[in-house]
Amino acid sequence: MPIKDVFLPLVGQPRGPALAAIETCVAVAADLGARITALALEEDVFVRPKVMLPDATEANRTLGAGDSQHLLDAFTRATSRTGIRAQSRSAKVPADQIASVLAEHGRFSDLTLLPVTPHDSRTEHIIETLLFESGRPVLLCPEQHVDELRPEFENVMIAWDHSARAARAVGDALPILQAAALVRVVTVADDKSDAIVQSGTALVDHLREHGVYASFETAKGNGSSIGKVLGSWANSHAIDAIVMGAYHHSRLNEIVWGGVTKTVIGEPPCWVMLSY
Repeated sequence: MPIKDVFLPLVGQPRGPALAAIETCVAVAADLGARITALALEEDVFVRPKVMLPDATEANRTLGAGDSQHLLDAFTRATSRTGIRAQSRSAKVPADQIASVLAEHGRFSDLTLLPVTPHDSRTEHIIETLLFESGRPVLLCPEQHVDELRPEFENVMIAWDHSARAARAVGDALPILQAAALVRVVTVADDKSDAIVQSGTALVDHLREHGVYASFETAKGNGSSIGKVLGSWANSHAIDAIVMGAYHHSRLNEIVWGGVTKTVIGEPPCWVMLSY
């Protein structure tokens, strides 16, 4: 199914990287030929009257109307430049409901584009909630690499671990894979067993039936975590986007011990498309 309707949550402070990420996400939607819908959320909180000290800072401030308006303005500027079909809205919700509200809106799109602040607990919670509750794939836009990101996904890597989650991610990403110039199926494994080769080859054969001519190879872990190996491999091979399944192990194990998904969403090395 083509990607024709994408969702862009706007949450956070209107810093330079965040504003640049909005523009880049809009460019991706335009390249896909999709409509884009932005939702800016601010926290609905009760604030007791208090005396402000002269040296009070904004370090712990909540998401306010000014922030959401700045984000919406950046979205409007970006969509005006590209001429993409776009719509936007804003809402005020309790802080503990922001992630679930975004997931509910994400159900009515083909794909959620999400700017990612590195190692930010609120962002990670939003990503997890979108994955578990929206039923749709999520495309992560790493703010720390936004100046290097391209809106066209010409060189794409499939992180293949033979799981049902990875298979779903491949299916969700087919429109992106079909438009790519180069697709590589990569399995992280120190030993290239017959089972690993057969699985990777079978996926390559399946993709060929959809007009995707991919190659298969393995990457050695050498004692590093799989998430870090995938990031290093992507960087060394100039990968534009990684396609992968989320939380192959149980969610509890991922939360307690870390894991591939936690590593990747904490600091995505490039565009990362996740499916659950």
